[in-house]
Amino acid sequence: MVHADSLQRNALADGMKIDHIEAVHLYFEYPPAETFTTPAGPVKGRLTTLIRVHTDNGLVGVGSGYAHPALVQATIDHLNPYLKGRSLDGDFQDRIVRIWRYMSLWSRWYGRKGAAVAALGGIDQALWDLFGKVEGKPVWALLGGQRSACPAYASGLLYSSPEEVASKAGLLVERGFRRVKMRIGYSWEYDNAAVTAVRKVIGPDNDLLTDGTHRFDPESAERMADELVKHGVFWFEEPFEPHEIDEYAALTRLKKLPIAAGENEFGYEGFRELIRAKAVDIVQPDASRCGGITEVLRVAALAEDKGLKFAPHSWCDPVAIIANAHAVAARANGLTVEIDQTGNRFINELLGEPLTVKDGLLELGHAPGLGIELDPAALRAFALPDPFNLPIGNHCDILVGPPSIMSPIPKYVDWADRLRPAKPQLSLGQPG
Repeated sequence: MVHADSLQRNALADGMKIDHIEAVHLYFEYPPAETFTTPAGPVKGRLTTLIRVHTDNGLVGVGSGYAHPALVQATIDHLNPYLKGRSLDGDFQDRIVRIWRYMSLWSRWYGRKGAAVAALGGIDQALWDLFGKVEGKPVWALLGGQRSACPAYASGLLYSSPEEVASKAGLLVERGFRRVKMRIGYSWEYDNAAVTAVRKVIGPDNDLLTDGTHRFDPESAERMADELVKHGVFWFEEPFEPHEIDEYAALTRLKKLPIAAGENEFGYEGFRELIRAKAVDIVQPDASRCGGITEVLRVAALAEDKGLKFAPHSWCDPVAIIANAHAVAARANGLTVEIDQTGNRFINELLGEPLTVKDGLLELGHAPGLGIELDPAALRAFALPDPFNLPIGNHCDILVGPPSIMSPIPKYVDWADRLRPAKPQLSLGQPG
């Protein structure tokens, strides 16, 4: 006997084609008293782009692409004519993979990494959302997962006084988190004081994660790793610039504590190099940056084959968080997903029901697709009229304007730096 819901799903999918792709650009500014500081200085506001795939039968899937919105828009504008009319009939998962390869073919000459891959990732997430809606299943179940909940950690303990960082960590634990991540790399004195203070407040039964924000050199990273081990730190994330694979590999070989990286990597091929070099213990693909759920799954499979865990970076909006969480929930080597706790209004306001974490778990539920509904009023309130005309300032990872408007944090100073002879500075002279 064929059930009515199966007939309905088949009718939804029968002959379904892509009609067009829409990019929805969003922006908000922090009140000056509520902002925070990155190595580039105080943050003015936040940006993200939601991507909708519209089909010819009225179904809509949603995803997220995290990059400069003008570059995402340019990629969408370029790909729209190639995607319009593409069939979604047949094996839906196979269709998604084929469409990803097709998009990559048309964009590879300008976008094997960076904003173009982020745009592809948003389209890919939206296709998975559509797949779930057609099948009447959540994405985690489509992927073969057995659990509807995903371990989550709080991210947002940024540079402040050690006492203030510790106080915020305590509040995050009270909200239901069992893992919290703090930023280090300000100075040797600050890092040690802040890590000590946070560990004391959250206690031994909660996990403490650290993010080095590319602020270390090999010697200072090794010394800091020794200190982090003393405090039972769960992982040491991105101590070096993303391209310094040899430095990552050398630190990872020391086996002091797990080394994590990958939020600034793109596509399966980029992560393949990290894994081949044995540069990390934990890979951090982000569906809104590295190419979507399809690429996160490919990276996760390779990581599992090499005995590694994956823990997606998620910083921009709740759509990205949910997309990453479905992948983590579906995979045996899925470790945890990041939830920004810096007062990010996108995360707090974009969904009809805000994200909640209970006893360290983010519940994904059993609604079809990504299982989320966007708040139309919030979309209107955050709408960015022109992605090619952004406010001047530091918008976290997206900097707009001349360097003179930034207030960067001084170079990281390790206690051992004071014992070394000064190195001569290379001068490039004056232009012209």
